[in-house]
Amino acid sequence: MTVDALTDVAGVRVGHATCRGRGWLTGTTVVLAPEGGAVAAVDVRGGGPGTKETDALDPRNLVRTVEAVVLTGGSAYGLDAASGVMAWLEERGRGVRVGPDPAHVVPVVPAACVFDLGRGGDFRARPDAATGREAVRAAAASVPGAPVAEGCVGAGTGATVGPVKGGVGTASTVLDSGVTVAALVVANAAGSAVDPETGVLYGELFQGRVTCPERRVHEAARERLAEAAARNAPPPLNTTLAVVATDADLSKAQAQKLAGTAHDGIARAVRPVHLLNDGDTVFALATGARPLDAGAPLALNEILAAGADQVTRAIVRAVRAAEPVDGPGGTWPSYGELYGPR
Repeated sequence: MTVDALTDVAGVRVGHATCRGRGWLTGTTVVLAPEGGAVAAVDVRGGGPGTKETDALDPRNLVRTVEAVVLTGGSAYGLDAASGVMAWLEERGRGVRVGPDPAHVVPVVPAACVFDLGRGGDFRARPDAATGREAVRAAAASVPGAPVAEGCVGAGTGATVGPVKGGVGTASTVLDSGVTVAALVVANAAGSAVDPETGVLYGELFQGRVTCPERRVHEAARERLAEAAARNAPPPLNTTLAVVATDADLSKAQAQKLAGTAHDGIARAVRPVHLLNDGDTVFALATGARPLDAGAPLALNEILAAGADQVTRAIVRAVRAAEPVDGPGGTWPSYGELYGPR
């Protein structure tokens, strides 16, 4: 049984640490690989990324697998959350072996951050190592194949997509080959997910399942959004993050291709994308449980296409699951509040 989430890739777990109230509106999300790690790669296309350990994922470099990926709020400050995840992994002997003692390991924990500073009212309220430890412990405590909380949780707690509230979304599919491809996204873009002429979500337009809102509903929504924008500070730095995972047996180079094509999924759901004030970053994880058909050199293509599709679906789900925020750091209506449920 699948749950339409990143955790449909066997062995992959997700944990959130959510920080809200008293000036806080941020958090951290950890994707925990199966013990022994997963092949990992990354593709960064935004002009203002905040990342850690991404060079280790270059196919030319030594590290082949990672034990976890950290997505976090707090801009570059929030990358401290990865230290807590590293410490947790080290305590369990999980990481790159670097000495004769099994405890001599260095966990390689790639991380990327979104900009959400001050959105809860306190600019200094940001994730740290303790937040990362809380998120990885939540991931480890979850049962295999567990549903993943969406909306304003974890790294998506303070996320926004243009003028509306963003958050975490996830989606998955099983291909005819039996391979599972899934995505988890933190939707926090400078661009918009909503067509300004119709109020339709771009991602749903791509999926071909669209019912345009009534004109009066759309006009009321536009007025609300204009009022909210007038109350907020000018658009700050933003970023959309994603982890695309599969149980296929991929090399690092193939995983990097998957991360790259998955950016197309962002471009279908958010316009414009990859701006100078975005840090759009996609990680790819491959657990290797299902070999690709060696006699079909283009077998990777269906995985590449599915990765982009699941990113689009995950962004739609993030925006639809988000809850409105009206606080000292700003006002962001939710899409559901403006246009109603699907």
